Amino acid sequence: MRLVLASSNAGKLAELRDLLGDTGIELVAQTDLGVEDIEETGSTFVENALLKARHAAAVTGLPALADDSGICVDALGGAPGLYSARYAGRHGDAQANIDKLLGALHGVPDEQRSAHFYAVIVLLRHAGDPRPIIAEGVWNGRILHARQGDRGFGYQPVFFDTEYGVSAGEIEDELKNRVSHRARALAALRARLPELRG
Repeated sequence: MRLVLASSNAGKLAELRDLLGDTGIELVAQTDLGVEDIEETGSTFVENALLKARHAAAVTGLPALADDSGICVDALGGAPGLYSARYAGRHGDAQANIDKLLGALHGVPDEQRSAHFYAVIVLLRHAGDPRPIIAEGVWNGRILHARQGDRGFGYQPVFFDTEYGVSAGEIEDELKNRVSHRARALAALRARLPELRG
């Protein structure tokens, strides 16, 4: 089965392909099919994922997979949240986003730096699908005072997994592919794939 991934993020495409590798699903990046990113105007992660999936499905005629995710920091009232990718102003500037986050938490002690990554994945059979398959995942941890590790992307170098005692920038792919917010959302999605084929 061929699905279009409603994202231009190469890191996300590689991660999702890896996690869906044994399902028989071929994931094609929307950029390979001439689909431009759509503006994320939703007020929730679910709304943004639906907007992206409907757009990609409408342009390509293929079933579409989209996700929306972000990091929510308790001490900041859940920010950056929906604005995680453009927290510092320019979309996708991970270094500037991290710098702004660390600045906002300057002087905040470890016990008040709790945070979680949240991901929602939406799968549409077609652009007008009235029954989207929606799956969610959460990865709990806290924000470090400085970057640790050079793996992953986005905020992962400053996100500390308190259960495993490593930053997401240091965590091995095999473990990350089990515990991350996106991995958990995908596991929930995989359990519902028979609905897609049925």
